[in-house]
Amino acid sequence: MPEIVRENHVTHGAYRLAVAGSERGAFLTWKARGEARIADHTFVPPEGRGQGIAAQLVHALIADAREQGFKIVPQCSYVEAAFRRHPEWTDVLADTPS
Repeated sequence: MPEIVRENHVTHGAYRLAVAGSERGAFLTWKARGEARIADHTFVPPEGRGQGIAAQLVHALIADAREQGFKIVPQCSYVEAAFRRHPEWTDVLADTPS
């Protein structure tokens, strides 16, 4: 099973995963804002859809948030939906004004 590759830069980063049969892999990108990371885009190529790949990327982000102590702003619709399905993740959800 392919490993998730983490790209961490000062202002942005990504979680990437190779997808069998696709030249373009899956990814979840984020931008830094203070002590938070804004999860702004998730993409899985058609060859990898329906296999839980996007969920794996979000789980890696959640695990890193807990380990490294940052909060998450779910701007991407997929990540927003994942937070709604997992109320146990509220410990890493950033407090953002509505």
